[in-house]
Order: sequence, then structure tokens, then C-alpha cells
Amino acid sequence: MQSNTSPKAKAQYANNKVEHIGSFLRALKLKKARYDFADRVIYEETLRQVEDAEIDNLIDIQLDLDCSVVTDGDFRRTWWHFDFLEQLQGIESYKTRDGLKYKDAISKPIDIRITGKIAWSEEHTSLIHYRYLHKAIEGFATAKYCIPSPTMLLFPHLRNNRFYADRINDYIADIGQSYREAIQALYQEGCRYLQLNDEFWAYLSDEEYRATEITSGMSDHDLAMLGVEILNLALKDKPEDLFISLHIDRGNFSSSWLYQGDYHFISTYIFKQLTNIDRYLLEFDTDRAGGFEPIALLKGTQTEVFLGLVSSKKEYVESEDDISQRIHDATQFLPIEQLGLCLQSGFASTEEGNKISYDTQWEKIKLMNKVAKKFWP
Repeated sequence: MQSNTSPKAKAQYANNKVEHIGSFLRALKLKKARYDFADRVIYEETLRQVEDAEIDNLIDIQLDLDCSVVTDGDFRRTWWHFDFLEQLQGIESYKTRDGLKYKDAISKPIDIRITGKIAWSEEHTSLIHYRYLHKAIEGFATAKYCIPSPTMLLFPHLRNNRFYADRINDYIADIGQSYREAIQALYQEGCRYLQLNDEFWAYLSDEEYRATEITSGMSDHDLAMLGVEILNLALKDKPEDLFISLHIDRGNFSSSWLYQGDYHFISTYIFKQLTNIDRYLLEFDTDRAGGFEPIALLKGTQTEVFLGLVSSKKEYVESEDDISQRIHDATQFLPIEQLGLCLQSGFASTEEGNKISYDTQWEKIKLMNKVAKKFWP
């Protein structure tokens, strides 16, 4: 586990011990504008004006709540991942017969597919979106930009595509190269903190899904190594002042989830074999994620683990004492200097958002800040 991030860049984030995951609930005005644009009721310029205004307001709220890293809330996105991935060359979105089945919900019937050689597109709208965020923050905080991890393209229905057929090495290489170019393009726009959002490692944490892969003839070890390879290629030779976090999520739609399983199977892969990851944002709010034991593999490194102890799915606000006790428990496996506190996931990984109120959303941010002051004054 190594990172080329410079000591100066790491020091910039050393006192940042609280993070949200990036997405926030959309206001009704924003939802309506996006629906109206989709129905061709308003022009794109009008939609952008509404998005800009809502993002400006969100930035002000985050700054008022002492958020040291600030995002645009994913306010310009419908999905946390498809909006980015479908704009890579060789990938397109399409309507499916059925939506994705979560534990207690079904998403809209949309997916992506591989249609040709995967490559970065200089016309990718993420550059425009980040440019606005960077300028709007004006140096008052760090602009954190969130994109889906390249491992999201390793799910069976995507990696087993007709274009690449049996050329899995070419598939991995092209994805890695497209991400290297994307990261460099965002860096040129001023991005110095990039968060990769990842459900693939949670998928591999789930024994049921691993068993399905094995039954189909795919070794779970080989699949995990593809995940290591694709991330290491994507982050190869990244700029030394670019800080990278990896958020592992077990699914987040309408307060429901997809995967369950602890970190034991994936721990040696993500904690020992990935390079250039400075911080892990890990879900730990329920028993689905297991205990803290696997994070002990990072002891003695410069890598941080932020504990996702505060749920973005539940309406209730957690107990300060309970969160504090769990942080204390985690210090049995990593020193407090390597730990931080974060949300378990975003409040709105899709535009529909989770089943919580706006007030609860902000109360959870306040709770995290309050708890953090006890451990990292």
C-alpha cells in the first residue's frame, strides 16, 4: 500500500477528520427543472440557471456547517455513476425491461452497455461541472469531486461484452487509460481532491455474489485482482498533489441497499495491493459491513480510514455516545491519527434521494462535527 501523494498535499487534509460522501437531497425546484428539461418544457439554459443557483446555496450551507471539503451535491446528475460512465467513448445508456432490484426498492429501468473501444472524451461534461464548482468555492474550502470507480465496469454484464469478447486485458487497459486521461483533465481544471465511489468491492464482499461468479467459472481471486489492476492503472502516475479517496458502498437507492458482507475477503486486495489511495471512506453503520478488524492491515501506513458510522438512509439522528463508543472501539485496530468520521453513503446517490428529511440531513452533519471535536480537537 503506497501512495505518491506528497507530504505537503497530505498535510493539507491532516486536520480534516469529518467528511460527507458528496451527494445531497435535491430541492423540489431542482427536481422540477430537471423533469421539465427532460420533457422539453424548458431550455437547457434555464435548467443550468436553476442548477447553478441550487449549487451556490448548497455550497453556502456546507461552509456554514464548517465542511472543510465541499461538493456540488451531484445536483447536475441523475445517477451517481451512469451520468459519468455513459459519456466515455464506447459506452452508452439504454432503457432496460426492469429496474435494478434493491433490498426494498426498484430503480428506474436504465443501464449502460459497452458498444466499442472505451476512451476518454474531451467533451465530457464533468470538466464543465467541476470548473463551476471550483470557481464557486473561491478557495474558501477544498472542492471535492466525486466520480464512479473504474471497477464499476467489472460487473458481469459489462465485462462480458461482445466488443472486447475474450480480450479482457485490452478491456482493462482501455478503461485504465481513459481514467488516467479523465483524472489528468480534471487536475488541469484545478481538482486536487478526487473521490472514487465504488460498489464493486462491496459486490465481492457478498458471499452470495462471489458464489455466483465461481459457479459461472470466474475465480473470485482473479476477479479481485482485476479490480486491483484497473484501479492501479487508473491512478498510475497521478499528480503528487492530487489527494485520492476510495468510498466503498453497498448500494444506495431510496434508502435501500444491494450487498452485504464484511471486509475480510477484500481486505488484502484493497488494503495491501492498491496504490495511490490516501483515504478510505468505509461503510460501518450496520452489521452488513461487519467489524473493524480488517482495517488493522493499514496499521503503520500513511493511509486513513474514515468510519461510515452515520447512516444516510435512516431518518433518525444517531446517538453521540454510540458513535463515540464505536470510534473508541476502532482504535483497537488503528491509531486515532489514522481514523476519521464520515457518512455511510450519500444522501442522494440518485436524484430521487433517500427517505429522510432535509433537516435530518443537516443534523447528521452537525452530529459528525460535534463528535469529531472530542477525538480530533
